[in-house]
Amino acid sequence: MKINKTYLILTIALFTIEALIAFFLKTGFIRHTVGDFLVVILIYCLFKSFFKINSTNLAIAVFLFALSIELLQLINILSLLGMENNKTAILLLGSTFQISDLIAYGLGIICFLIIDLKFISHE
Repeated sequence: MKINKTYLILTIALFTIEALIAFFLKTGFIRHTVGDFLVVILIYCLFKSFFKINSTNLAIAVFLFALSIELLQLINILSLLGMENNKTAILLLGSTFQISDLIAYGLGIICFLIIDLKFISHE
Protein backbone atom coordinates (compact mmCIF):
# COMPACT_ATOMS: atom_id res chain seq x y z
CA MET A 1 0.00 0.00 0.00
CA LYS A 2 1.35 3.38 -1.00
CA ILE A 3 0.23 6.44 0.96
CA ASN A 4 -0.99 9.35 -1.14
CA LYS A 5 0.67 12.36 0.50
CA THR A 6 -1.66 14.94 -1.05
CA TYR A 7 -4.77 13.36 0.41
CA LEU A 8 -3.01 12.64 3.71
CA ILE A 9 -2.07 16.32 4.08
CA LEU A 10 -5.66 17.30 3.26
CA THR A 11 -6.92 14.76 5.83
CA ILE A 12 -4.68 16.17 8.56
CA ALA A 13 -5.62 19.76 7.69
CA LEU A 14 -9.34 18.98 7.64
CA PHE A 15 -9.13 17.01 10.89
CA THR A 16 -7.38 19.96 12.53
CA ILE A 17 -10.06 22.36 11.28
CA GLU A 18 -12.84 20.04 12.46
CA ALA A 19 -11.20 19.69 15.89
CA LEU A 20 -10.87 23.46 16.22
CA ILE A 21 -14.52 23.89 15.26
CA ALA A 22 -15.58 21.23 17.78
CA PHE A 23 -13.54 22.66 20.64
CA PHE A 24 -14.08 26.37 20.14
CA LEU A 25 -17.45 26.81 18.45
CA LYS A 26 -20.50 25.47 20.22
CA THR A 27 -23.21 27.02 18.05
CA GLY A 28 -23.71 28.85 14.79
CA PHE A 29 -23.36 28.35 11.07
CA ILE A 30 -19.73 27.26 11.10
CA ARG A 31 -20.29 24.63 13.80
CA HIS A 32 -23.51 23.23 12.38
CA THR A 33 -23.14 23.63 8.63
CA VAL A 34 -19.50 24.18 7.65
CA GLY A 35 -18.47 21.33 9.96
CA ASP A 36 -20.89 18.97 8.18
CA PHE A 37 -19.73 20.24 4.78
CA LEU A 38 -16.11 19.51 5.71
CA VAL A 39 -16.57 16.18 7.49
CA VAL A 40 -17.54 14.32 4.31
CA ILE A 41 -14.48 15.76 2.57
CA LEU A 42 -12.35 14.62 5.53
CA ILE A 43 -13.68 11.05 5.27
CA TYR A 44 -13.20 11.06 1.49
CA CYS A 45 -9.60 12.29 1.79
CA LEU A 46 -8.86 9.78 4.55
CA PHE A 47 -9.82 6.88 2.29
CA LYS A 48 -7.99 8.36 -0.72
CA SER A 49 -4.87 8.66 1.48
CA PHE A 50 -4.59 4.90 1.83
CA PHE A 51 -6.59 3.29 -0.98
CA LYS A 52 -6.58 3.65 -4.73
CA ILE A 53 -10.33 3.89 -5.23
CA ASN A 54 -12.59 5.38 -7.87
CA SER A 55 -13.42 8.94 -6.85
CA THR A 56 -17.08 8.86 -7.86
CA ASN A 57 -17.73 5.54 -6.13
CA LEU A 58 -16.02 6.80 -2.99
CA ALA A 59 -18.01 10.04 -3.04
CA ILE A 60 -21.25 8.05 -3.24
CA ALA A 61 -20.14 5.73 -0.43
CA VAL A 62 -19.15 8.63 1.82
CA PHE A 63 -22.46 10.39 1.19
CA LEU A 64 -24.40 7.20 1.94
CA PHE A 65 -22.38 6.76 5.15
CA ALA A 66 -23.18 10.35 6.22
CA LEU A 67 -26.83 9.79 5.33
CA SER A 68 -26.83 6.64 7.46
CA ILE A 69 -25.43 8.50 10.46
CA GLU A 70 -28.07 11.21 10.02
CA LEU A 71 -30.83 8.58 9.83
CA LEU A 72 -29.51 7.02 13.04
CA GLN A 73 -29.95 10.44 14.62
CA LEU A 74 -33.55 10.47 13.39
CA ILE A 75 -34.27 7.26 15.33
CA ASN A 76 -32.37 8.70 18.33
CA ILE A 77 -29.75 5.94 18.35
CA LEU A 78 -27.81 7.45 21.26
CA SER A 79 -30.82 7.15 23.56
CA LEU A 80 -31.50 3.63 22.35
CA LEU A 81 -27.90 2.72 23.23
CA GLY A 82 -28.00 4.60 26.54
CA MET A 83 -25.28 6.98 25.31
CA GLU A 84 -27.25 10.24 25.19
CA ASN A 85 -24.85 11.83 27.72
CA ASN A 86 -21.62 10.45 26.22
CA LYS A 87 -19.78 13.49 24.82
CA THR A 88 -17.58 11.42 22.49
CA ALA A 89 -20.58 9.58 21.03
CA ILE A 90 -22.43 12.87 20.59
CA LEU A 91 -19.39 14.40 18.86
CA LEU A 92 -18.93 11.43 16.52
CA LEU A 93 -22.55 10.57 15.77
CA GLY A 94 -24.33 13.84 16.43
CA SER A 95 -27.51 14.01 18.38
CA THR A 96 -30.20 15.67 16.28
CA PHE A 97 -31.50 15.00 12.80
CA GLN A 98 -31.45 18.00 10.47
CA ILE A 99 -32.34 18.12 6.78
CA SER A 100 -29.81 20.95 6.47
CA ASP A 101 -27.07 18.48 7.48
CA LEU A 102 -27.97 16.28 4.52
CA ILE A 103 -27.72 19.30 2.24
CA ALA A 104 -24.32 20.21 3.71
CA TYR A 105 -23.09 16.62 3.22
CA GLY A 106 -24.29 16.58 -0.36
CA LEU A 107 -22.82 19.96 -1.23
CA GLY A 108 -19.53 19.10 0.48
CA ILE A 109 -19.02 15.83 -1.32
CA ILE A 110 -20.14 17.19 -4.71
CA CYS A 111 -17.93 20.27 -4.46
CA PHE A 112 -14.89 18.28 -3.44
CA LEU A 113 -15.49 15.57 -6.04
CA ILE A 114 -15.47 18.24 -8.75
CA ILE A 115 -12.27 19.75 -7.34
CA ASP A 116 -10.70 16.32 -6.98
CA LEU A 117 -11.50 15.16 -10.49
CA LYS A 118 -10.40 18.46 -12.03
CA PHE A 119 -7.26 19.26 -10.04
CA ILE A 120 -6.05 16.43 -7.79
CA SER A 121 -6.95 12.90 -8.87
CA HIS A 122 -5.47 11.46 -12.01
CA GLU A 123 -8.06 8.84 -12.90
